[in-house]
Amino acid sequence: MTTKITLGKNGPLVSKLGLGCMRMSPVWGSGMNDESESIATIQTALDSGINFLNTGDFYGSGHNELLVGKAIKGRRDDAFISVKFGGIVYGGQFLGLDLRPMAIKNFIEYSLVRLGIDTIDLYQPCRLDNSVPMEDVIGTVADLIKEGKVRYLGVSEITAAQLRKANSIYPVTALEIGYSLADRQIESDLLPTAKELGIGVVAFANTAEGLLTGEMKAPLPANAYHRHFSRFQGQNLVKNLEKVEVLKQMAKEKGYTPAQLAIAWVNTQGDHIMPLVSMSRRSRLPENLQAMEITFSPDELKTLHTHFSPGAILGGTYLQR
Repeated sequence: MTTKITLGKNGPLVSKLGLGCMRMSPVWGSGMNDESESIATIQTALDSGINFLNTGDFYGSGHNELLVGKAIKGRRDDAFISVKFGGIVYGGQFLGLDLRPMAIKNFIEYSLVRLGIDTIDLYQPCRLDNSVPMEDVIGTVADLIKEGKVRYLGVSEITAAQLRKANSIYPVTALEIGYSLADRQIESDLLPTAKELGIGVVAFANTAEGLLTGEMKAPLPANAYHRHFSRFQGQNLVKNLEKVEVLKQMAKEKGYTPAQLAIAWVNTQGDHIMPLVSMSRRSRLPENLQAMEITFSPDELKTLHTHFSPGAILGGTYLQR
């Protein structure tokens, strides 16, 4: 069973480990997963005390929400549902954002139907791009909270300044952001801001899109979506994989996998930080739950912090915008 944390200073009690459901649907050009296995994965996660389920209305164009809806049918109270909105996807391509109040009101009606629920626990714009005044975006979610369609406000992939502003309009419960040993740029500004404001952190991409699993080899297959990003190209990838050897060695000595250590490192960064781990197979649950029990000695942490200092990993991903 996983431990529970309070999400943000005045937020709900949620599992310290979150389940990312995105990869259960076709995203980034991936194929369809076995739906019955995906549903069983969500239900087994709920059985083991993982109640935080993360989805987005544009994941698989609604497919992901329908899937989550099937999995939680008859056990709504076991699940805490986090939904991202605002992304416009057509033909598998991300076209941009629609954050108009009218659009948000439309999005949530569809989400509630697909999920088969009356209230979304955590509702958040997937990004903010200044196309619509923040007061209108956050204000619309605040209105939905007053109407009872949403319980808590979240934000995702934003800057420290945007976080402050959003929180001044309506109290933000959680910030969803990419965070890993390979992506530590948020430590300078965004993480301290979230902590100061009492905002929980939902940290995804703990293995840096697979870089920290120890299983990646250079060069990547021609059809790998990673190849769009400079981190995974040419000499950058070769040098980055050399960096991962230290993690592999430590994992071997401790008797775990590099991926488990990568998740464990995020978990140890604070009681207010939740690793959000994508899974689409039940078989992955035990190892990810085990990762939450791993501790590091001061020397081990020093080695990791020195070796994976901010900027040590070359090239950008979609996280650096």
